[in-house]
Amino acid sequence: MRETSSGDSGGRRRRKRVRARKTTASATTRIAILKNAASAFRRVGYHGASVEEIAAALDMKKGNLYYYFRNKEEILFACHQHSLDQLLALLHEIEHGNYTADDKLRRLIVGAVHLILDELHGTALFLDLEPLSPSHLKAVIARRDRFDQGVRRVLNEGVEQGRFQPADAKLLSFALLGAINWIPRWYNPQGPATSHEIADRFADYLLAGIRSRQ
Repeated sequence: MRETSSGDSGGRRRRKRVRARKTTASATTRIAILKNAASAFRRVGYHGASVEEIAAALDMKKGNLYYYFRNKEEILFACHQHSLDQLLALLHEIEHGNYTADDKLRRLIVGAVHLILDELHGTALFLDLEPLSPSHLKAVIARRDRFDQGVRRVLNEGVEQGRFQPADAKLLSFALLGAINWIPRWYNPQGPATSHEIADRFADYLLAGIRSRQ
């Protein structure tokens, strides 16, 4: 059996560290592209934002941007997927935590508001779906439905625990998520209320409307 020299072993470790740094740098660049793209999509619309503008905002050439994404539609899809990754991870953590239903819902509301306002400049979940290709559209809708179903499970759990008033979980989920998703329309980062204050107040208001009166 061939013995591995310490030099070979050290070389492999160095190569692994280099690959890890490159992977981290690539992921960081992808997120930076998504943030700038999401901001541009909201500001001038999907069709109004050009790949050149998105690249220029990062001091990047258009050709370099295509190293990370093949086209603008793929960037839009990645924006949705990134936000949905965060939402579904939040849902999984909360559903598997030892919380009462009203605490679960509060954590979901606060987490979703923070995601909308602080992640990808508060735009990704509010971007248009129409420009997506059929396969990308199907994937995004399926993952949105997974989150919506999770919210409904929490609402039904709250009714069973006697913490929420009996209600149509589907309609109530639409009402809750609709109120949260509308925030980017009026939110001003330079305004008097921080994202933390808005998240807490929305949780207070929305929970107060559905808690059991008993």
